Amino acid sequence: MEITVPANPEPVRLDTGKTALVVVDMQNGFCKKDGMFDVFGKLNEAKTELVIQTNKKVIEASRSHGIKVVYLRMTYNPDMANAGGPDSPNYWKEGGAVAMRKNPELKGKFLTLNTWDWQIIDELTPLPEDTVVNKNRYSGFPNTELDAILKKNNIRNLLFVGVATNVCVESTLRDAYFHEYFPVMISDGCGNTGPDYIQEATIWNVSHVFGWVTTSEDLIKALGT
Repeated sequence: MEITVPANPEPVRLDTGKTALVVVDMQNGFCKKDGMFDVFGKLNEAKTELVIQTNKKVIEASRSHGIKVVYLRMTYNPDMANAGGPDSPNYWKEGGAVAMRKNPELKGKFLTLNTWDWQIIDELTPLPEDTVVNKNRYSGFPNTELDAILKKNNIRNLLFVGVATNVCVESTLRDAYFHEYFPVMISDGCGNTGPDYIQEATIWNVSHVFGWVTTSEDLIKALGT
């Protein structure tokens, strides 16, 4: 089915059979009380709850119209080997990796494989037909099978929701652009970390440079849900 979605800077036409919804890092660590963001004082529960409810609606609409749903999940092995060593900027900058390296008592707590912090939130539990890709960098493309999965499924267009808008969402969206996918950010389905103007900055970047920006309401209306 082909649809035209109102968007900035102009409407975008999508073939739903060649479109995937990328749900970025909707994990307990980033979205829930006692998760990593909450421990760091970065969790805005009210704002995150709005993003969760928007994601639910977008995911349900996507599934019902044959749009493939792909979840990305930040994942560290218990030994932290995939976080990168001192030669990797991830070792020095990614919050969970830094906290666990500097505080031995936290090792294995944040975003670590098979822990509560790592799990996708209950409200957005993947279904068997969905795809889950574990990643260990802000973007979902490095060190993962994401590009191969998308190509195997003949995907050309990517819709983006998740957290954080200005970190893992924007990083993956930019990489999608460089991998020749057409990226569309669903603005109210994404939540930023940092000041509110950061959200607007990413929206500007995407709409002016890297892709298109729409809303959940406009997407769902275009799908006829």
